Amino acid sequence: MGKTFVEKLMSKKAGKDVSAGAIVSIEPDYVMSHDNAAAISNTFKKIGIEKVKYPERVVIILDHEIPAPKESSAANHKEIRQFVNEQGIANFFDINNGICHQIFVEQGFAMPGKLIAGSDSHTTTYGALGAFSAGIGRSEVAAIWATGELWFQVPETIKIVINGQLPPHITPKDIVLYIIGQIKADGADYKSVEFTGDTVGAMGIGERMVLTNMAAEMGAKNGYIPPDQITFNYLKGRAKGAFEPLYSDEDAMFFKTIEFDVSQIPPSAAKPHTVDNYAPIDEVAGIKIDQALIGTCTNGRLSDLEAAAKILKGKKVKVRTLIIPASWSVYKEALKKGYIETFIDAGALVLNPGCGPCLGAHQGVMAPGEVTFSTANRNFKGRMGCRESEIYLGSPLSVAASAVTGEITHPGRFL
Repeated sequence: MGKTFVEKLMSKKAGKDVSAGAIVSIEPDYVMSHDNAAAISNTFKKIGIEKVKYPERVVIILDHEIPAPKESSAANHKEIRQFVNEQGIANFFDINNGICHQIFVEQGFAMPGKLIAGSDSHTTTYGALGAFSAGIGRSEVAAIWATGELWFQVPETIKIVINGQLPPHITPKDIVLYIIGQIKADGADYKSVEFTGDTVGAMGIGERMVLTNMAAEMGAKNGYIPPDQITFNYLKGRAKGAFEPLYSDEDAMFFKTIEFDVSQIPPSAAKPHTVDNYAPIDEVAGIKIDQALIGTCTNGRLSDLEAAAKILKGKKVKVRTLIIPASWSVYKEALKKGYIETFIDAGALVLNPGCGPCLGAHQGVMAPGEVTFSTANRNFKGRMGCRESEIYLGSPLSVAASAVTGEITHPGRFL
């Protein structure tokens, strides 16, 4: 019997043959944290070890509350900077870089066959480049800093096969919201989710990152897309060293295989207050919105901004519209291509790359009774700073179209 990708990788890292269900102690290739690194450092110090075992494997990226909106945030950042200097952590990215998941990929840390842990649930994003990447708790990160290793249970694998020619108004976000609506928020609990099929193979890295980012919203331990020439081309001159791609065997034992033909799916939305509360956009069309949010670690890449600009070009928005490029690199490219000017002319606010309103930290916190249509990955009560507000999720095309009309709108109206 063959092995799945994750069984192969964990066998390699553990130095012995293992299968789904086994518990192994493994040294991750990298461990990522962000603004919560201050809390992690406090736990680390309580362990009683003075020095991080492998500082070269530690990546810290400030992105959640940048620039600091209040004194406590500034103190948090100061503590992290001090810890970074004390420990000699070279892979530190301060507030002028962008969102951690985008920066981690841009900087070449996400590579095929690598095992990555991170103190953020959407660490699953890096599987878009053929890595095993999983979100873990803060105390677990502290343990890795101290010992260099952590135990994992080898997950079973769900194979999701996506085929079909996409209509012009359908994006990877529509696809993944549809899939989550079908298998539900707990449908892949502690499973490795492998996305494959012709539709996935035709996607660029940024589009693939949408699928693996949202794998967390179906309960997955990790999301994985088999690396191919698109992956290798992206990593040329970017990868932080050598890597070895790993693939599931044809005769591997999967927990289940689910196939989707996406050629006929409509634009998707997730209704409040869960990501799996799926609706085709026509079902929620006409709902008035107070704010539109385009960007975040899910949909803040250049292709997403291009899609939004296509809708907003020459138009004016009717509601507060926030644009968040995922990184300053993306911001600069969008500036060169004229997208930023398009957003400004349309009346949108272009924010600095960071998490900000997505988690309700600052720059777009909602008021009671308000509704936001967002390209982010979560819509739980209080997610954007107010438990008496509502968040709908959709694609950059759908959110941009809705910003123009002031109500949830099918993007086909402008395409």
